[in-house]
Amino acid sequence: MAVNYRPFDCPPEKVFAVLADGWLYPSWVVGASRIRNVDAAWPASGSAIHHSVGVWPALIDDSTSVLEWDPPRHALLKARGWPIGEAHVAIDVKPREHGCVVRITEDATAGPGRFVPSFLRDAAIGARNTETLRRLAYLAEGGAGLD
Repeated sequence: MAVNYRPFDCPPEKVFAVLADGWLYPSWVVGASRIRNVDAAWPASGSAIHHSVGVWPALIDDSTSVLEWDPPRHALLKARGWPIGEAHVAIDVKPREHGCVVRITEDATAGPGRFVPSFLRDAAIGARNTETLRRLAYLAEGGAGLD
């Protein structure tokens, strides 16, 4: 299981404002290239973002759904990208003086990705989520998602 942390120079509510705007998903999730639709109920449990992963012309259409939503502390998402598989992605935010700390925990839960040795899977996911947290910080610290 890959675990990444990053301090943010904003309150937890700003992080969750970005997460709550499904149309911003490809702006912070490395590998997501476009949004095809966002359920009207997003980010309620059971709702989904319908996205594409990859680069044109090799795009995979799939979805990410909300399993748990407890702003501004915790979100658990099920990210799908078949035929590669599925992953659970937990985003936990803790307030700190002058901002917050965001932790992303991710691991494959279904599909061929589960059979990649954990040390390789964790290294690849960890590298991707370092950049994911960097992008999320830029958006949250800049006030994206706040209308």
